[in-house]
Amino acid sequence: MTDAEMAPAATRRRAFRIGIDVGGTFTKAVLIDNASHEVIGRHSTLTTHDDSRGVATGVVLVFREVLRQTEVDPSEIVFIAHSTTQATNALLEGDVARVGIVGLSTRMEAMLARRQTNTGRIELAPGRFLEPAHRYLATDGSNANADTNASAIAAAVAELKAEGVRVVVASGAFGVDDGGPESLVMAEAVLQGLAATGGHEITKLYGLTTRTRTAVINASILPKMIETADMTEASVREAGITAPLMIMRGDGGVMDIAEMRRRPAMTMLSGPAASVAGALMHLKISDGIYFEVGGTSTNMGVIRNGLPTVKYARVGGHETYVNSLDVRVAGVAGGSMVRLSGGRITDSGPRSAHIAGLPYAAFAEPEDIIDPVLELFQPKPGDPEDYVAVRSANGMRFAITNTCAANVLGYATPGVHAHGNAEAARRAMQPLAAAIGETVEVAARKILEAAAKKVIPIVESLIAEYRLDRDQAVLIGEGGGAGALIPFVSETTGLPFRISRDAEVISSIGVALALVRETVERVIPNARAEDLDAIKREASDAVIRLGAAPDQVEVTIEVDPRTHRVRATAMGASEMRAHDILREIDEAAARDLAAGSMGLDPATIRLAATTPRMRVFQGQVVERKWGGLFRKRRSPFRAIDIEGVIRIQRSDGTVRQSAGASGMQDLKRLWEEITVYNGDSIIVPDIFVIAGAHVLDLSGVNSIAQAEGIARSELAGLPDDMPIALVGIPGARGF
Repeated sequence: MTDAEMAPAATRRRAFRIGIDVGGTFTKAVLIDNASHEVIGRHSTLTTHDDSRGVATGVVLVFREVLRQTEVDPSEIVFIAHSTTQATNALLEGDVARVGIVGLSTRMEAMLARRQTNTGRIELAPGRFLEPAHRYLATDGSNANADTNASAIAAAVAELKAEGVRVVVASGAFGVDDGGPESLVMAEAVLQGLAATGGHEITKLYGLTTRTRTAVINASILPKMIETADMTEASVREAGITAPLMIMRGDGGVMDIAEMRRRPAMTMLSGPAASVAGALMHLKISDGIYFEVGGTSTNMGVIRNGLPTVKYARVGGHETYVNSLDVRVAGVAGGSMVRLSGGRITDSGPRSAHIAGLPYAAFAEPEDIIDPVLELFQPKPGDPEDYVAVRSANGMRFAITNTCAANVLGYATPGVHAHGNAEAARRAMQPLAAAIGETVEVAARKILEAAAKKVIPIVESLIAEYRLDRDQAVLIGEGGGAGALIPFVSETTGLPFRISRDAEVISSIGVALALVRETVERVIPNARAEDLDAIKREASDAVIRLGAAPDQVEVTIEVDPRTHRVRATAMGASEMRAHDILREIDEAAARDLAAGSMGLDPATIRLAATTPRMRVFQGQVVERKWGGLFRKRRSPFRAIDIEGVIRIQRSDGTVRQSAGASGMQDLKRLWEEITVYNGDSIIVPDIFVIAGAHVLDLSGVNSIAQAEGIARSELAGLPDDMPIALVGIPGARGF
C-alpha cells in the first residue's frame, strides 16, 4: 500500500474525479473516489442543445449539482473531463462555419496541388453540405517570390473574409515536412480576426486531398467548439476547480482543452469512446466485444490487447485522417418496440418507446395494467403502422419492448438497470401472445430472437475481422439497456458475458478514468528500427506533455507494409491516477483468476514467467476432433498485473522468462522460433515484451529488426538481473 493509503483516514487528503458524458438525450455526471474508483455521487439532466450556451450549460449544471449533493469541496477535485456529441451533431446537422482554403505549393506541383487542395462541396450528412471557398498561391521556393510574400497572403485571406469565411485552412503540398508556409497563412488569418487551421497540425500523413478535407472538417466546427470550450472552462474555474479540464477523444483517450481548441474534430464519436474507456478502466477488460446498449440503438466494437480498435472516421462517405473507434451501430436496444404483422412478430425496432413517448410495460405496476387491449400504431409520421402498444382499461398506454421480454424470461436480473416488474410485463404481453397463438413466454422469446438477429451477425463479423479467439470473445454489456439484450445474445451464441457495474453511467465513469492518449502517424518507406524508435518517443513525449506520468506511458507500434504507414499510439495515466496503487493480489489469487479465465483447474496451470509487477500463467488444453481421431494441443496463457487485471490473454502462445541482460537475445530467439516460413511468404508472430508493469506490444511490426529497434529503447538501462517476460503468439500476418 502507498503511504497515503496507510495514513489515518482523518489525515488523508481526499481526492475525487468528475466524469461527464454529454449524450443526445441526457448529460450525466459521476463523482469518483480517486483512490478506490468507487462512484460516490451521480446526477443527470436533459442535454441542453437549445440553450443559448449550448451543451455547456448542462455540463456546468451536472458537475455543480454532483458537488452539492456529495458536499465535496471543489479544491478536492483532481481531474475533470467530459465527452461531447457537439462535433458529431454539428456535422450531421450542417451547423458549421464557412471555411476558406488557401492551397500552397511550389510551381512544380502547382497543377496537382491546386486541384487537390480544392475539396469542392463536402457532404456532411444526407442533404447537408459544406462548400469551402478556395484560393491558391504558388512559389518557386524563393522567399522573394511575389506570389507568396506577405502581401499576397494577406490579399488571399482578405478575399476569403469578404466572402463570409470565418475559418481559414492552410494546406500545402509537403506541409507535413515543412509547416512554415501554412503557419504564415494561419498567422495572417488570425491577424485579420479569423480562426485558422493548418493541415500539418491535424496530421503528419501524406495525401494532400485527404489531409485538406480533414483540415476543412476540423475548421468548420472550430468556432462553435471554441465557444463551448471557453464557456465550460470559465464555469469550471468559477466553481473553484483548478484541475485540468480534459475532453474525451473519439479514439478512447482524453486531451486537454487547449488541444481541443486546436483539433476539435478529434472529439467525433467521443460518446461511444467514453463507454469503451469505462470498460477498459472500470472493468479492467483486456479483450472482448463491447455493447453500449441505449434505448434506441446499440454501439458495438472490439477491445483488443487492452485497447479499443480504431479506424479513420468517415464523413459523408469520405475518409478523413481523424482516428476514431471502429463502431458498428445496430438499430435495436432496450427500448425497441415490437412489430406485428400477419399474426407473427416481425421485428424489434428500430423505433423505440422513447421516440413514441410511451412508458415501458416492465416499469409499470401490475395494477396499472388492467384488461389490456392490443393496439397497432405509427410512432412517427411515415412510419409503418405495425408497432405494438397495449391500452389498459384505465386509459393508460404502454409499449412492449425488449426490456419487457427480458423481464418476463428472467434475463433482466435484480441489480441491472433493465430490471423491472416481470408481472406487469407479463400482463401487458398477454394480448400479444394471444394474437400470435403462443404463450407469453414464447412471445417474449420471439421478441428477443428478433432483436438478436440484428446483433449476432455483427458479433460474428467482428470476431472474424479482428481474429478474436472465441474463448476470449467476452460480451461486455454497457448502457442502461444492456441487461435487456446481452444475456440473451450470450445464451444464443454461447459466448460469455459481463454487465458493467454502474452500466447506466459507464460512459461518465469512462470519461473520469480515461487515459491520456495521442497517436502519431507517418509514411515511412522501408521503416528502419531507428525510425520506429523515433516515432515511439514522439508519441510518448506527446502524452507526457498532456499530463501523463512518464513511468506509466505505454506505446503500441503498427506498421502497414503495403502503404508504409507507421502509427504509434501512446497511452498513459495522469500523474494523480498513476500515484494510486490499488490493493495487490498474491500469487494464489492471481492463479485462481487466471485459471477461472481459462476454464482450467488452478492446480493444472503453471507460473510461466514473472516480472516485479506481472505474472504470466499458462495451461495446457487438448481438443479432440473428428470423433477423437485427431487431437490438437494448445497452451492458453494470461498475463495478470499485481492489481489483478488480465493485461494479455490468448488461447495459445509461447511464454519465456528472460532478464535485462539476455532480453534482446531471447526476443530474437523467440521471434525466429515461432515465425512461419511458408513458401514465398513469411507469417510473422505477435510479440509482447513485459518489463515491470509495462507491456510493449510488438504485434504491429513486420521484422525482427523493427522489433529489436523498438525493444532496445524499452529495455535499455534495466539491471542485468531484472526479470522480464516474453510472450509470442503465432501470427496470421503474412508478407
